[in-house]
Amino acid sequence: MNFTKKQLTITFLGTGTSQGIPMIANNDPVCLSKNLKDKRLRSSVLISWDDVSYTVDCGLDFRQQILRENVQSLNGVFFTHEHADHIGGIDDLRAFCYIIGEMPIYLNERTLKSLEKRFEYIFSIENRYPGAPSVLPKIVNKTSFIVDDLEVTPIEVMHGNLPITAYRFEDFAYLTDVKSISDKEKLKLQNLDVLVVNALRIAEHPTHLNLQEALDFVAEIKPKKAYFTHISHKLGFHEEVSKTLPNNVFLAYDGLKIIV
Repeated sequence: MNFTKKQLTITFLGTGTSQGIPMIANNDPVCLSKNLKDKRLRSSVLISWDDVSYTVDCGLDFRQQILRENVQSLNGVFFTHEHADHIGGIDDLRAFCYIIGEMPIYLNERTLKSLEKRFEYIFSIENRYPGAPSVLPKIVNKTSFIVDDLEVTPIEVMHGNLPITAYRFEDFAYLTDVKSISDKEKLKLQNLDVLVVNALRIAEHPTHLNLQEALDFVAEIKPKKAYFTHISHKLGFHEEVSKTLPNNVFLAYDGLKIIV
């Protein structure tokens, strides 16, 4: 199928790691920063084109993020994996389900099984709670598919030893919680306009890219622009770190909007 290239609007709903910034009970200077760009909710993006909008993940801050951005409609969710900071807001999909009915959710089989176990009241056929959101699971593997006339390509990345799903939407790719990626999957990242990838902190981490690893990854993939997300307070102050980055690499921040 050949579709006209879409103009994508990307809104960074959150750019923080699993505990957010400020972190609870932490007096690190970054946690005490008054700069709004140093305050980070759990990572997620809203992707909009034509008259539709989708999120990648809906984490523990989903309700707050959606209210902040005044999002009035949502057509579906692409889940990367089953960790709490990426799925914890699933119950708040109910407001959008009142509008569209069943909410399509795109995810791999392991993530679906985890959701079915942890949110039985949503997925159970026999014991489903009547006020729960209505979701329509759509299993993704490694094959591209079409959503509302847009080509979506799943990309398997490794979150430590856990294989999780990243996504490419035409010439925009969103990778979070990445530590490594196979050469075969890297081929899906050629000729990107924008790459979003995690850069957790300065020191190495067993399941996430640190800053230097993220910079090396950008240099290898060669997108036109790159934005770092899933950031902890241990990366440093937004303004100070930004000054050290290459001209085409940026720290994302909550509420940032870009056009691709």
